[in-house]
Amino acid sequence: MEEIIGPIIVVAIVLVVVLTLVILIQPGLWFRALISGTWVSVPVLLRMRFKKLDSKLLVNCYIKARKSGVKVTMAQLEIHAQARGNVNTVVDALIAAHNAGVPLTSEVAFAVDLAGRDIKDAVKHNITPKVIETDKITAIAKDGIEMSVRAKITVRINLTRIIGGVLEETIIARVCEGIITAIGNANIHNEIIESPNRISKIGLDARKIAQNSAYDILSIDISDVEVGRNIGAELNIDEAEATKFVAQAEAEKRRSEALASEQEMRALTQEMRARVVAAEAELPRAIADAFARGNISVTDYYKMQNLVSDTEMRQAIASSSGSSRDALPAPKKKTKLG
Repeated sequence: MEEIIGPIIVVAIVLVVVLTLVILIQPGLWFRALISGTWVSVPVLLRMRFKKLDSKLLVNCYIKARKSGVKVTMAQLEIHAQARGNVNTVVDALIAAHNAGVPLTSEVAFAVDLAGRDIKDAVKHNITPKVIETDKITAIAKDGIEMSVRAKITVRINLTRIIGGVLEETIIARVCEGIITAIGNANIHNEIIESPNRISKIGLDARKIAQNSAYDILSIDISDVEVGRNIGAELNIDEAEATKFVAQAEAEKRRSEALASEQEMRALTQEMRARVVAAEAELPRAIADAFARGNISVTDYYKMQNLVSDTEMRQAIASSSGSSRDALPAPKKKTKLG
């Protein structure tokens, strides 16, 4: 009995081990890789199983890459999967780059994916250039005319500079700066209207714009040019209005000063008249005082009065004679009887 039980236990143990290996290595994956011409060993399958990796995804991506002629190893795929990278996207990007003849190594592709960039989209826009259209860019020429311009930037992603390179926002900002500089350097706005490519020649340097960026600039084209307000004329009008207001303020100031001076003169005149009236009021008292002291006699007083009356009479005669002379009609000419 013991001789029968021993072999049965050995067979059971062997069956358990075989079943465990079958469950762990997934023979279907191993057989699929084998018939696809891509060898994946059993230890590799066990290693992926123990690392808790998606062995089905990794094996399928490995088969797809090797059948497409992309040089990638299973170890690279495992490392990228452990780093939480998108293995399927990277393999698709490598296949697309290989088929299009774009130089892209697996190391660069894995690094771009781990950097958070879409490597598949990057390869797509490297094969097919991308067109970036700017918003309306407004600037003023030297003659004061406002101009609005739209530009289309044709770019190609540079796969070697995609990690750490600046993206669309910086490219658009650099192009806007160049367009504003070109319009500002134009003496008259008609230069821009007649030759829009003047902006590209003067204000835009593709090499400077693409510097430290993830793109290569293929072309910069002006798609739309609009003429806006005459800012120079508006500024001149505003300046003239300001000058007018200043002149009006100065005139009002001088008028106020003249009125104040006139009122001051009137006040002085009234004050002088008041002093004269006060002095005349003191005159009878002074004459009485002179009579009391004997400084003047009655005869002298009458002589003074006669002199005053005579002076007033002379003035009246002079004024009346002048007015009557002006009122007399011109003498008529004598005519001879024939």
